Amino acid sequence: KAALLPRVPNIRSEAEFTISPLPVLISSLEPQSNPPRARRKRKMSVSRKGEEWEERSCRLRALQLRVQDLGLGYQSDEIVLFKYCSGSCPQAQNNHNLILSLLLRKPGFPNLSQEKIVSNPCCRPTHFKDVTFLDLNNQWHTVEKLSASECSCIG
Repeated sequence: KAALLPRVPNIRSEAEFTISPLPVLISSLEPQSNPPRARRKRKMSVSRKGEEWEERSCRLRALQLRVQDLGLGYQSDEIVLFKYCSGSCPQAQNNHNLILSLLLRKPGFPNLSQEKIVSNPCCRPTHFKDVTFLDLNNQWHTVEKLSASECSCIG
């Protein structure tokens, strides 16, 4: 078993997004003077925003990769399912993150601006699965904790 893996740089395949529920709240408080057809359209657009939110929120995603593309030095023609976590975590904000975010924007804190500080929670794997494959010499290999199995907003 390959328990120790070489250090692989973090790969971000998607930008983080932040969606505020405020526009939805404001649109639901507007006077209902529009004809029923217009209201129906508004509800549909809110529904689409919900779908977009679901697509951008922290969740498990998957890629089919050749073992050789993993960059771990194994020679194999097999394809494995590599699962990873991606998405935004605005719902996981807490007081610490909010205060840190405000301090990072203030010009009077030069020490904080020079450090690499992330003030938002990050979408990260919380559980992993091992991946087993056959190499070109017909030998089985298992790479421990290679693929994410659960995600959560951390931080």
